[in-house]
Amino acid sequence: MRTVSYTIQTLPKVSKEEWKKVDAIKDEDIDCSEIQEFNDTSNFHPWQDRKLFKPIKVSVTCKLDADIVAWLKQGGKGYQTRLNSILRKVMLHAL
Repeated sequence: MRTVSYTIQTLPKVSKEEWKKVDAIKDEDIDCSEIQEFNDTSNFHPWQDRKLFKPIKVSVTCKLDADIVAWLKQGGKGYQTRLNSILRKVMLHAL
């Protein structure tokens, strides 16, 4: 069997007739037997999996201690991403 893969840009268009066929299917006729049941949402946070959720970035201005900025920048490019990651870990721990 050949594997077919698409990107969002290369997905084929779905015709109105095909959508009508999909709409005509009753919920009880859909086989969901292979889908694992998922009831426990207590530890589900979509922002933990970047594939599921891409947070909106917001530009802010804040004053940080110079030694903190120096420490973040010592890792090179990407210090804002590191700061965001640290804050996210603290946020998740506080939940």
